[in-house]
Order: sequence, then C-alpha cells, then structure tokens
Amino acid sequence: MAATNVAPEAADSKAPLGLWACIALVVGNVIGVGIFTLPASLAQFGGLALVGWLLTAAGALVLALVFARLARLIPEAGGPYAYTRAGYGDFAGFLIAWGYWIGLWASVAALAVGLMNYVGAGARAAGASAALSGAIAIAGLWVMTWFNLRGVSGAGRFQTVTTALKLIPLIAIGTVGLFSANWSNFAPIVPPAYPSTFSAVAAAAALTMYSFLGIESATVMADNVHDPSRTIPRATVIGTLVTAIVYILSTVGVMGALPPDALAASAAPYADAATIIWGPWASFIVTVGVVIAGVGALNGFIMLQGHVPLAAAQDRLFPARFARVSSTGVPAFGYICSSLLATVVLVVYYAGLSSGANELVEAYNTIILLATFTTLVPYAFCTMAELLLYYQDRPQFSGQRLRAAGLIAALAFAFSFLTIVGSGAQTALYGFASLLLGVPVYVWMRKVEASRRSSLPETVIELDGVAAVPVNDASPAFPPLPTAEQASSTSGR
Repeated sequence: MAATNVAPEAADSKAPLGLWACIALVVGNVIGVGIFTLPASLAQFGGLALVGWLLTAAGALVLALVFARLARLIPEAGGPYAYTRAGYGDFAGFLIAWGYWIGLWASVAALAVGLMNYVGAGARAAGASAALSGAIAIAGLWVMTWFNLRGVSGAGRFQTVTTALKLIPLIAIGTVGLFSANWSNFAPIVPPAYPSTFSAVAAAAALTMYSFLGIESATVMADNVHDPSRTIPRATVIGTLVTAIVYILSTVGVMGALPPDALAASAAPYADAATIIWGPWASFIVTVGVVIAGVGALNGFIMLQGHVPLAAAQDRLFPARFARVSSTGVPAFGYICSSLLATVVLVVYYAGLSSGANELVEAYNTIILLATFTTLVPYAFCTMAELLLYYQDRPQFSGQRLRAAGLIAALAFAFSFLTIVGSGAQTALYGFASLLLGVPVYVWMRKVEASRRSSLPETVIELDGVAAVPVNDASPAFPPLPTAEQASSTSGR
C-alpha cells in the first residue's frame, strides 16, 4: 500500500463513516428504483412470488455473512477487489477491480435512466423531449458527483437521510397495508410457460435476486469507516437483513392491495397500491419516495465508483492518477473519470431515443448486462477467497471454525453460481468479453511497474562485512498477505 503520514489509529478516529452511515450505504445502494416496479413482474406467480423472495433473501444473507467475515479478516478498502487479491493474487484482483468498476459506473447510468423513466410520464405530459430528459439525467449525475467531491462525510450524511426517507413509503405499505389486504390475491399461480411449481418458484427468485446487488457496499469504503473490522461486518449483515424484511413486507402490501391482473398491468404498482390504501394523495408521496430512492442510490454508487480504482491504484494495479486524493480527502480523479464514462452511456441512450436508432438503445442495454455480470462475478470469487485465506493459516483456522466457514462459503458460492447462470447467455458473453478487455491494461500496468522498479537506485546489503546481492531501495510493490492474526488486529489501511 501507498505510504501515509497519518498513523492508523489517528486516521481511524477521524473516519467519517460510522455504523449508521454504513448501514445506510448498504440499504440505500441495494434499494434503488427497480423495486418500485418489480411487483408487476412478479404478479404472474401470485403467492409463489413470496417463496421466491424468501429463497433470494436467504442467499443474500449467506453472501452478507461471507463479506462480513472477510471484512473482519481483511479490513481494507476495495471490498471484493481487496478480498480477491488477498486470496488469488494480483491478476485475479485486477480483473475483479476492473470488472467491478465497470459495473459501478454502468449502475450509475442505469440509476439515472431508471429515475427519469419512473417520473417520465409527468415529464412527457409537460412536453419534455428525450433530449431534455437526457439533459436532466446528466445534470443530476454531475450534481451528485460534485456533492461527493466535497467529501465523504457530507455524502455519508446525505445517504443516511435519503435512506431513512425512502424506507417510509415501503414500510408504510408493508405494515398498514396488511390491515386492508385481500388475502385471496396470494393464491399460488403456476404460469403456463412453466412446467412445474419448482420452475415457477425458480423463475420468481431469478427476478428478485438482482434486487440485492450492492450488499457489499460498506466493504468498499473501509478506509473511511471507523473501526472497520467491527463496523463493516455488522453494517453488512444488518443492512442486508433490513433490506430483505422491507422487500418482503412491502411486496405483501402491494399484492394485498392489487389483484394479480391489475398488478401485472400496473406501471407504478407501489403508487397504485398507495392510492387504494389511502387515496389519490398517497400516490404523490410514493412518487416522491421513488425520486428519493433513486437519488440516494445514485449518491451511494458514485461514492463507490471512485474508491475501487483508488484501492487498486494504491496497489499499483491501476494508473497512479486514481490513487491521488484531493484536499477534501476523496479520489477526485476516480469520481470524475467514472462519471464521464457514465455520461457517455447516458448520451448514447438518449441519442438513441431521439433518433429512433434501436442499435444505440441496445448498446445501453448491453451496458446494463455488463453491470449485472461484473457485479455477480466478484461475489463468486469472494466466497472461495475466504476459504483460501483460511487454508493459508490452518493452525489459526481449523476444526469447527473451518467447517463453519466451509459450509457458508459453499452455500454462498452455489447461490452466486446459480445467479450468474440465471442471468442468461448474453449477459455472460458480454460480461466475459469486458473482463478480457482488462487483460491488456494489466499487462501495461506490469510494464509500468517493471520500469519504475528498474529505475530505482540500488543499495548493497552487507551481512557480517560481506556484500550481498544489490537490491532496489524500495518497498515491495505487492506486499505478502498478512497472517490471520495480523489481519484481525488491523483496524484499517
């Protein structure tokens, strides 16, 4: 890691993100705009949709346990990148950082589009064109980027506030709505396209599993978290549990308010359910909640998109520019570069809408597939990375502790694998291609590192008056993995 002039204890005491901010980061990033339209897609399964939710929530909680254990073992920034590099080495770590970074800025673009699409009916009624909608989406992206450039502390407080506000309509529908629910709406339905109940449940779970992407968010920000080895594990598990409960309860509330046929035809199921439960005024409140949810998630992903390349650059796996921190303590170059790439995606999308070019719109959809795949692959790598780390120190991790870790890792890997398979062949194809594009970048970075090390002055080490082999006067570019005992006593980078 790059050297710092601040003692770890002092840096940690000034870390701007505590437990509540980290929980808000997890919940706020996982709950975006998509959940507000998902019940319409699940309506065809009736009560089987809830079984799908339960299965997905169980898988997400197992993954959260993996990330919690890894965060306790390696409390370093970068999250999935840091864990993969520790377990598999530099090349695998680079590929995960490369793909995960693509997934982050692509998700930023997707959130901006999703936010505009949800409120698009009102905008079109006011005469807004695709170009104007695109300009608003891009402006919103850069306003949130500017806000994050001002510092992690302010962005963390904003994330906490928006997360609390976005939960209000979801919790209200999931609790108050139960008292007026029509329980006949929950009859299990096996659509004609599915040969069995099992296949219908699997399909419902496939629709819900992407709603949990982002549960690892707190692990990425370890450098800015107070007592990361304790705070991040707790925030990851609590945040995932809160999200699962909110998802299931709110889905029950919506399904209880709208019969399956009406729910399947609804463009805004939460708003329609709120209208039935409380009246027309409630639809506006839910729409405001959607906007807050989208803005909060946008803020959270922009926060992450600069810190993943920062961690990789500190290990000299990304260009050095990404490792530079501004006077406000944030990776400004990473923020700006990532937001520029997200802006390109938005320009392509809205230009396609304006010109009617289906190819351009398809290009945007491809980017979204990349975001999904490049987020899921790190999950699979991290599940096995935990076992690799344990096997490197068998005396420390043995017996019951190792067996428990093995069971959790196996379940989490199975869930990750099935999620990747369920994402479809096109997603896997484009996702794998995007990872391959990173290989030349890795080779180039190794060349840069080799040139740097060869240009360093050499010193001669003398042992008992005998000159030894000259060595470069520099710390190793890639330090050895700490032992489990050392890692558990580390509070941060």
